[in-house]
Amino acid sequence: MPVGCHDAQPRIPISGDLQVALAGNPNVGKSTVFNSLTGLGSSTANYPGTTVEVSVATARVNGSRVTILDLPGTYALSGHTEDQQAARRALLEERPDAVAAILDATNLARNLYLVLQLLDLGFRVVVALNLTDEAARRGIHIDAGHLGALLGVPVVPTIATRRRGTAELLTEAMGVVRRPMGSMCRYSAEVEGMAARVEALLDDHEVPARGRALLLLEEGTLDRLPSGMANEEAAAEAAAIAREASERGAEPLPLAIARERHLEADRIAREVTLRPGTPQHLHLWRLATRPSTGVPMLLAVLAATFAGLFWGGSLLAGLVETLWARTASPAIAAVSVWAFGDGVITRILKWGLDAGLLAVLTVGIPYVLTFYLLLSILEDSGYLNVAAVLTDRLMGRLGLNGRAAIPLVAGAGCSVPAILGLRVLRTERERLIGGTLVALVPCSARTAVIVGAVAYLGGWRAAVLLYLTVAAVILATGWGLNRLLPGRAPDLIMEIFPFRWPTPPGVLRKAWARAREFVTVAVPVVLVGSFVLGALYETGLVRLAERPLAPIVEGWLGLPAVAGLTLIFAVLRKELALQLLVALAVMQYGSGASSLSAFMTPNQVFTYALVNTIYIPCIATMAVLAKVLGWRRSAAISGFTIALALAVGGLATRLLALLGFG
Repeated sequence: MPVGCHDAQPRIPISGDLQVALAGNPNVGKSTVFNSLTGLGSSTANYPGTTVEVSVATARVNGSRVTILDLPGTYALSGHTEDQQAARRALLEERPDAVAAILDATNLARNLYLVLQLLDLGFRVVVALNLTDEAARRGIHIDAGHLGALLGVPVVPTIATRRRGTAELLTEAMGVVRRPMGSMCRYSAEVEGMAARVEALLDDHEVPARGRALLLLEEGTLDRLPSGMANEEAAAEAAAIAREASERGAEPLPLAIARERHLEADRIAREVTLRPGTPQHLHLWRLATRPSTGVPMLLAVLAATFAGLFWGGSLLAGLVETLWARTASPAIAAVSVWAFGDGVITRILKWGLDAGLLAVLTVGIPYVLTFYLLLSILEDSGYLNVAAVLTDRLMGRLGLNGRAAIPLVAGAGCSVPAILGLRVLRTERERLIGGTLVALVPCSARTAVIVGAVAYLGGWRAAVLLYLTVAAVILATGWGLNRLLPGRAPDLIMEIFPFRWPTPPGVLRKAWARAREFVTVAVPVVLVGSFVLGALYETGLVRLAERPLAPIVEGWLGLPAVAGLTLIFAVLRKELALQLLVALAVMQYGSGASSLSAFMTPNQVFTYALVNTIYIPCIATMAVLAKVLGWRRSAAISGFTIALALAVGGLATRLLALLGFG
């Protein structure tokens, strides 16, 4: 059966001969199945009204063009978090032709709950019994044929990480479109009676009336249902039934229906599980999740992540720079001189093509790809969930949950992958707070400024004081945003599953699928920005900014006017700030200003580095912020960090003078 990836669809809803949605609990391998079926030819889209991304791609199967949607993980269709809502809306409003329910074979009972709910709502379902290799290692054996007979749907054993069974799964999904719907869960006589009362009041609809009646009884309102699925009369009857149950002290209807569905899922799981098996790797897992031993292990993992990005990234960036300087840079210079001569245009081209492309390469490969490799290993091994739980209490004080810990630490290496990593957060509020905090974390480029200027002229104590000042600003900002922004940090509800061995092909595919997005987002922005900055510098127009900046730079911050110009250019790359500062100072003050100490005091250097550290990291960061949060929020965060940097810088200048330093 030929299965090939073709052009991706840019938005939801999408067109195609057939639509197949991949649904399932979190961490069951849905995205791995999706990648196995579609390769890397996918795109992401936000379902209308949410910030949760849904991956979309098309594949061609036996001449038919199949659109495949990778829905966010959800345990049920009645969840209230943003990702659960996105999955629910995609299913209820799009009504895909078939739903491939991806199940974790090591935890069948819990996974079957969603399958039973899908069948109640009349979806044509095919089940992927995934992670069968993990189940076999634990000694678990499930009778897939018997499971299919009980559910009335095809069941395909799969190992998505090795692409086993995924093509057969898609073929079966194509087939169920033409088959009768599967079996529906039978509830107690009381629940069935209540459903029948509501069902009698419903109009015709493609969704079975019984399924809609159960949904109304579970939710008690029309507000969250797509238009046409139910009417006011049926909703009023459902509300009346709920009141009757309440008056006689019975269990609330949503709990009663959920409890019976869970019991049915347990019954089916017990019946088809021939051997229950025993959990593996629990000793290490217990050490990792117990606070007394888990926290030291977490600190070691965070330190390794930081070192991988900071030291490893710097080493790789140096290699890329060396290769570029020996090969591409001379070629760009030669072609530019040949075409335009040795003038202003050639120098502007050098800013854009040479410095701009180098900036993208030295961030993209060493930092972005490295971070995504590390993140994929942590995700696929299950350690990311452990880290989230261990840090949840601390992150909660900043309006985040434990999932933000890894991206925040990664920001100390490079802000770009850290912001892209914020996608593990589930709400828009969390991403906004997380994006703002990551933008304030000193990355390796800003550390170069701190070490190269503050530590060099003022000593290591001044550098430590600067880091402590920035840490206080980050904590205060998180605390303030958590109280100012409407809403609250969501509770962390997640499964901590035993560790698994990540497979190299799976890790590489996931890392590259994420990293390639940086190239498409950042390259155009950085190139255009580089050309603009180069044109301003080479034509001398940059001098025009000195006078408007003087009240802020000289008056408020107490810095020489030339320092303000370099802060503008530092949006390309922060470590360029020092080089540009010296270069512009030599142009303005003569050769005697060839070192910072010749025209700036240690206090001025401290203030300069502090402002440089706090305000928006770089143009590539702005681009990925816009990708993750939108251009308006990216601009708002940039404006906030600029204002914050100026406020903190001005206060630091006055405080240092008051204390008699410098």
